[in-house]
Amino acid sequence: VQLQASGGGFMQAGGSLRLSCKASGRVFSINAMDWYRQAPAKERELVATITTGGSTAYADSVKGRFTISRDNAKNTVYLQMNSLKPDDTATYYCSGLVNRYRHWGQGTLVTVSS
Repeated sequence: VQLQASGGGFMQAGGSLRLSCKASGRVFSINAMDWYRQAPAKERELVATITTGGSTAYADSVKGRFTISRDNAKNTVYLQMNSLKPDDTATYYCSGLVNRYRHWGQGTLVTVSS
């Protein structure tokens, strides 16, 4: 099983980006999926979570700006990021319980300029 994250890039403050994370391989079940981020010299933090049923939770720092969603048919989770701020600059990682084990994607870099 692999989680492949994509969609990162360079954006000016106020702009939007959409990250995707697709699970591939022998995928039998996917439970909760998460997006984390890690900025330089900072600890990794949980940004957003989505359950199998679609319930979501967000870090206070991104509430109202970021939206996590999932397409179960495509084994894909998304993170829509609006009103980006320079403080959102980080490497974003998707993670989830796939086949009852936690897997991590490789990370995708998001850079937001002021």
